[in-house]
Amino acid sequence: MSADIENDAATTDDVMALLRRDAALALPRLARIPDPLPLLAALAAGGIHVVEFAFTTPGVTELIAASAEAPGVRVGAGTVTTATEARDAIAAGAAFLVTPAVIAEVAEAAGAHGVPVIMGAFTPTEALTAARLGAAAVKIFPAETVGAGYFRHLAGPFPQLPLVASGGLHEGNAADYLRAGAIAVTAGSSVVSAADVAAGDWDAVTAKARAFLAAARG
Repeated sequence: MSADIENDAATTDDVMALLRRDAALALPRLARIPDPLPLLAALAAGGIHVVEFAFTTPGVTELIAASAEAPGVRVGAGTVTTATEARDAIAAGAAFLVTPAVIAEVAEAAGAHGVPVIMGAFTPTEALTAARLGAAAVKIFPAETVGAGYFRHLAGPFPQLPLVASGGLHEGNAADYLRAGAIAVTAGSSVVSAADVAAGDWDAVTAKARAFLAAARG
């Protein structure tokens, strides 16, 4: 096995191990994030160590690059829809990619660089297609539309497929998805609010992350 392959495997294993351990992935979908480092530190203090910065946030590649030295956290790029975005995110230091749908060109670009993809899907056909494209996990989005029971149904034909629930998740329902078989749930605005980030209230972010995890893990 070459050193490159070993490093690629280590990256995938590292991200997925953290995701499974925390059972949560933070998605700060905000219009502006002036400095990602205190935000990442606050999330890590609350127990969330895998963070996705979406391409809908201005300057996302700069945010990813600025996060490279954040201790104990793996930062990736979300809402990746093209191979160009995938390559730009990887060049900036993204440890993983997340797509909103099944996008073969993103899977191909990520695979060429050994970066894991959490690929968005909704139907059983899409979930299977994502897995065959090499997705490290499949993100069912929007999860709230189908509910936690859908994850139990998917586990029937796809028992080994790692599923992540995203879309409409909060303290009140996150545990349902984990109990139904998801390996992780997405923590969005209920954990990282625009008001807290604008005010630099990192203690509030940490408290909300901790509360979200406690509720999700039941």
